[in-house]
Amino acid sequence: MRRTPVSETTHLRLRKFNTKETYPEQNLDNDLCQAVVAGGVVYLRGQIGQDLETRESVGIGDVVAQTEQAMSNIAMLLEEAGSSLKDIVKVTVYIIDPRYREDVYRTMGKWLKGVFPVSTGIVVQALARPEWLVEIDATAVLSERGE
Repeated sequence: MRRTPVSETTHLRLRKFNTKETYPEQNLDNDLCQAVVAGGVVYLRGQIGQDLETRESVGIGDVVAQTEQAMSNIAMLLEEAGSSLKDIVKVTVYIIDPRYREDVYRTMGKWLKGVFPVSTGIVVQALARPEWLVEIDATAVLSERGE
């Protein structure tokens, strides 16, 4: 069976931004977005302890507060995309210290109770800004109509 290529217009890109504004201290110029909906799947940019409206870092030094903010961002972006937390199929969690694992997973687990996504956890040397302690990347499917 021959597939028709997916055109750019079939992708919904939410909350577009350029890295010049997001990371003014870095010499970057990349056009990105917070979420892409394509083929019934919602792909989210990794979320951190940053308010999506103000771009201010929150919970500096507090991994639980940063996890709460990241999960709140994920819930908001999924809703904007026509999905929800219950539709998450995969999460990838990046932490800068393995001692944060229990606090991060306990906090994230409250948001994902009963969802049962697949999950990967990775300890990294650093994230994009030194004050960020955790980043959570999520993939979801579009919500079924009538649920």
